[in-house]
Amino acid sequence: MFITLEGLDGSGKTTQFQPLVAWLESRGHAVLALREPGGTEIGERIREVLHDHRHTDMDARAELMLYCASRAQLMAARVLPHLERGGVVVCDRFADSTLAYQGYGRGLDVVFLRQLLDFVTRGRWPDLTGDVDSDAAASLRRRAQGGEWNRMDAESEAFYRRVEAGYAALIAAEPRRWARVDATLAPAAVGAAVVECVKRALG
Repeated sequence: MFITLEGLDGSGKTTQFQPLVAWLESRGHAVLALREPGGTEIGERIREVLHDHRHTDMDARAELMLYCASRAQLMAARVLPHLERGGVVVCDRFADSTLAYQGYGRGLDVVFLRQLLDFVTRGRWPDLTGDVDSDAAASLRRRAQGGEWNRMDAESEAFYRRVEAGYAALIAAEPRRWARVDATLAPAAVGAAVVECVKRALG
């Protein structure tokens, strides 16, 4: 099974990542835990470029291609081999982030992005995507309180409102793949809700 976690920066998605991985491992699953961009040596170097505050002039198309390059390497080197061995992959962000951020946030053509992402992912999309759902303004406030502050975090609230609307559109288009979790709950309750969604998906 291929499981991803999505949501706005500051939603608490990453906080829930390791507890979910630990829960799956405690049930005997061979879990590969990854993050995007990153997960490979090439991907981590691309991540540094994407998140560097010095690159405020980065063109939206250049940004898109860098994310896709990192993802293509991740799929080839790690995700697909692990799935073929029967393992479970859990990834903090995946292709839906590109649709939400570069598509709805940056205004790039979503139809084209879907075609590009099918090529980059070899047509392998997640079996389950958990959306840690948070309001844009609240997410930005939490993000500013601590943790990694990267180039994407410096975007305006209007940008994040568009991303928020993008996630809502993606969920509406594929409701059976997505599981929405309320980020305003206490962290333990959010974690329990995420685990419950995965339990149902695993059967």
